Amino acid sequence: MSSQLNSLTVLGAGVLGGQIAWHSAYMGKQVVVYDLFEDSLGRCKVAHEQYAEIYLADLGASEQQMEQTRQRLRYSSDLADAVAQADLVIEAVPEIPEVKAQVYREMAALLQPHCLIATNSSTLLPSQFADATGRPAQYCALHFANLIWAMNVAEVMAHADTSEHTLRSIAAFAIEIGMVPIPIQKPQNGYVINSLLVPLLGAAQSLITNGVSTPEMVDRTYMITNRGVALGPFGMMDVIGMKTCYDVLSYWGHQNRDEQTLKNAAYIKEHMIDQGKMGLQTGCGYYSYPNPAYAAPDFLAPPGLDAVDDIVRLTLPRKN
Repeated sequence: MSSQLNSLTVLGAGVLGGQIAWHSAYMGKQVVVYDLFEDSLGRCKVAHEQYAEIYLADLGASEQQMEQTRQRLRYSSDLADAVAQADLVIEAVPEIPEVKAQVYREMAALLQPHCLIATNSSTLLPSQFADATGRPAQYCALHFANLIWAMNVAEVMAHADTSEHTLRSIAAFAIEIGMVPIPIQKPQNGYVINSLLVPLLGAAQSLITNGVSTPEMVDRTYMITNRGVALGPFGMMDVIGMKTCYDVLSYWGHQNRDEQTLKNAAYIKEHMIDQGKMGLQTGCGYYSYPNPAYAAPDFLAPPGLDAVDDIVRLTLPRKN
């Protein structure tokens, strides 16, 4: 079956929203990227040119395919304009419940009757926002992984009132854009990807917040003990983006009254966001891009003996 979802609007021009938009256009969909802020759309356009280079180098795409992808993309800061022709809207706005609910309420009267809505959230549940959409039966979750062109999974989660037609169409859409749909059989915050990833990243960040280790040493440990992985936890956080990392940690820290998680959120705000280190998309996070330390050929190699002094310096007990 065909999804019949050929006109897509992505709400939110952030890291993953931009990736979903670019990849969907590459796979033949007509796409509008919506964001309230023109500067966010500007950053998304820059990112899309970076993705073009990646698709040329890593996927073997042609210049003609990249130009066709560009022609299928449009950018708008006018919500009514952005969703007017949409068969599917994928919401990828910040992981802040009030923001998501407000966007759904503003959009409800602007959509065509047949239009489906999917949330890209994987830390929040579709049941939290179903009523706000104004069309619960036509709403579910479709969560993508970062680096969508390589990590091509799309998690599908229903809520109690999601129709079978919606799920069939969403699953078909995911397959049409080259994803492997992952059905979530029972609602759970974090779905599969983030049920695995968030505890890992939280544990890694705690090691830095609490002064136990450094980002590079944590990533070396992870990458050596999981040979073959391309990224460690802090490389992953740079890909996700510091704003998303902060939003997730802050929300769940308050929800669970978890002091360590709130400390981790505060650390990211002070040491990363407030310093303009937003992650891969801006060229600087825990690493500097385009040549992060973890990509160096010798990153996982035993060091030379000249490293002993630094190792001892970092290991000696600190005097207060």
